[in-house]
Amino acid sequence: MTRRYSLFVAVAALCSTFLLGACEQAKEVVNKGGNTPCSEFTKQDDDTQHVTVRKYLEQDTKATPTPDADQVDASIAAITLMCQAQANPDTPIREADLTGIFVPKK
Repeated sequence: MTRRYSLFVAVAALCSTFLLGACEQAKEVVNKGGNTPCSEFTKQDDDTQHVTVRKYLEQDTKATPTPDADQVDASIAAITLMCQAQANPDTPIREADLTGIFVPKK
């Protein structure tokens, strides 16, 4: 009985690890990157914001396909600041800038 239980625990652990990895990959696939609206971005948790900004930076900068953690963190800070001030909350994060604070972007 103990051997079966150990096997069951091992299989359950393996399955849960696989499912967690699949969920993280699904987050990458569904994420819109730079097309994510500010209203959606500001509601995301930290992990999802990192995925969003990393994807956005990879979309926009072909020269450095893998942005480093400092670049992602700095971009999150700037995007969060700009998104909180946008006149139009549906502005995609790639278009969030100072002019959007005063003139709603469509």
